[in-house]
Amino acid sequence: MTTSYAFDGQTMTEDLFRLLRLKTNPICMKLYERVEDMQAVPKIRRPNAVHTTDQIVGQAARLGFTVGITAEDLVGPQCGVVLGLMPQNEEWLAGKPFAGVWFATEADAAAHQKEMHCVPHGRYRAMAVSPLASGRLADPDICLVYANPAQMILLINGLQWAGYKKLEWGAVGESACADSWGRALVTGEPSLALPCFPERRYGGVPDDELLMGLKPEQLAKAIDGLKHLAGNGLRYPIPPYGVQNDVRAGMSISYGKK
Repeated sequence: MTTSYAFDGQTMTEDLFRLLRLKTNPICMKLYERVEDMQAVPKIRRPNAVHTTDQIVGQAARLGFTVGITAEDLVGPQCGVVLGLMPQNEEWLAGKPFAGVWFATEADAAAHQKEMHCVPHGRYRAMAVSPLASGRLADPDICLVYANPAQMILLINGLQWAGYKKLEWGAVGESACADSWGRALVTGEPSLALPCFPERRYGGVPDDELLMGLKPEQLAKAIDGLKHLAGNGLRYPIPPYGVQNDVRAGMSISYGKK
């Protein structure tokens, strides 16, 4: 029997801050087929300058803004293609601007472009992001959670509490947004990423944070799992036991008495 998990952005945010002590607002993202529907989002902000998608996501996560964009608001196709707002044309696939900067050869750059998870172009015309707690995005496509490695492994443990599944990810390197929100939007699977140079330089991601993109019901499932783990004493912060202590007392609590 499949268990359904209720989506309540405000309660889920409160749970995440309580269970994981996050320092960054969890947010949600939604793609729109019509620009007018994005513009109708309550208290939506529209950019008055050219941005990267990293900056737009950062405005929601770091500043608490609800922001909507179209392709025209973005600095170039590398951002727009991941969201499906711009096409994967021959020029984009060639990736020539990356050669000699991020990759040794044009062949390396082209190989990188082909490995990115990108929403197919043609359906969507706009995107919006907003703090999960705001409730402004009705039926969001995905949620985005920034967390340090210790917080993130517990979130993963929560996902795996019931209906266990091994989780596997990749890393395209530069343009790691394709590994987080790109992959989550395309595959519908929880997607962990190491935020890349532009995400940290332009999106304000701190050195210690990782990013996971996942569907709202998956996040609700993870939070339910976190509550069970916390009830078993498996909580954040994870207290160091000591590298020289006799481990048996601690292990008997965390893994059951032997």
